[in-house]
Amino acid sequence: MLPLDYRLNEQVIMVPAGARGDVQLQTTVFRPNGDGPFPLLIINHGKEPGDPRLQARDRFIFMATAFVKRGYAVMVPMRRGFSNSSGTYIDHGCDMRANGYGQANDIKATITYARKQKWIDDDRIVVAGQSYGGLATVALGTEAIDGVRGLINIAGGLRDDGDGCDWRGELVNAFANYGANNKIASLWMYGFNDSLFGPNLAARMHDAFVRSGGQARLIAFGPFKRDSHGMIASRDGEKVWWPDTERFLQEIGMPTREVFSIVDAPQVPKTDFAAVDDIDAVPYLTEAGRAAYREYLNKMTPRAFAVSPNGAWCWAEEGEAPEMRALATCAKNSGQDCKLYSVDDYVVWQAPRMPPGSLDDAQLASTSTGGAGLDQADQPQ
Repeated sequence: MLPLDYRLNEQVIMVPAGARGDVQLQTTVFRPNGDGPFPLLIINHGKEPGDPRLQARDRFIFMATAFVKRGYAVMVPMRRGFSNSSGTYIDHGCDMRANGYGQANDIKATITYARKQKWIDDDRIVVAGQSYGGLATVALGTEAIDGVRGLINIAGGLRDDGDGCDWRGELVNAFANYGANNKIASLWMYGFNDSLFGPNLAARMHDAFVRSGGQARLIAFGPFKRDSHGMIASRDGEKVWWPDTERFLQEIGMPTREVFSIVDAPQVPKTDFAAVDDIDAVPYLTEAGRAAYREYLNKMTPRAFAVSPNGAWCWAEEGEAPEMRALATCAKNSGQDCKLYSVDDYVVWQAPRMPPGSLDDAQLASTSTGGAGLDQADQPQ
């Protein structure tokens, strides 16, 4: 679990939802220093494969940072049944229209709660969503909600590979329904190499939405790294999403000028232990570990590689804090503490080089718990 980011005054609260307020939504809050009131951005998450309760708390730290710099408070609610939120996740299967509407209910509950807080400017709210959160965000726009000026749909949709489910066609039908009832203007962003919702499907969904009467501008951007579906979770994504977002915010009367300075997150210092591509210099590794490090050198930045004295290893790439994720998974695999060897394109190892023959491959093989790569290429829906 990542530590709270005190640069952004991060805290985790429980927001009431449900017809009787008996559901509690685990919600991450970021905000500038001061009492406010601050304009508000709500960011809505996607759905990873498997049990929603096992899904980690989403933070969207890079998007949140960009908005806090501009004076916004940011809220990221985990919807019912996800992560540590209470309640039960309801799956409507291939009925994409119902899926979107069902998830939008928890977004409305978050808005209702937020507008009652003294530190929120209840007349200046923007709602964004990625993947399943994007579908829910557009569904939310079928109502005129007090204070909400605009919606941002980032790679919105939901995939269902169940037997007989034409999920692409169902998404098009769902967006046609949302467009016919649309009350709030929206900005849509889909990348060329999105592994779930490619350019043809994105165009079909947008065309169905606007032909039915919806207000939406589609930004079809080019390829982003290996999969543009995860663009919003990348530290390099801001240069893609911010220019059009800035234009949209200005059109709906929301602030865009940076008014707060946020110090950069602490960086692991570089050392002169070895060149990053000197595979033989990495301590503790067996031949299998060295092969893994060779693979790691082709991974995307941000990235990190951690090792353990018993030969275990782990790498992590992309997303938030890969160095912390690599260390945590390495320690879990090895049963003992691990240390970072490399971050991004440089070495951070601080221990002296191991004397030749101090630990050979046979010794390592007898004690190693094995290693695991923490590959973040699989993106949430």
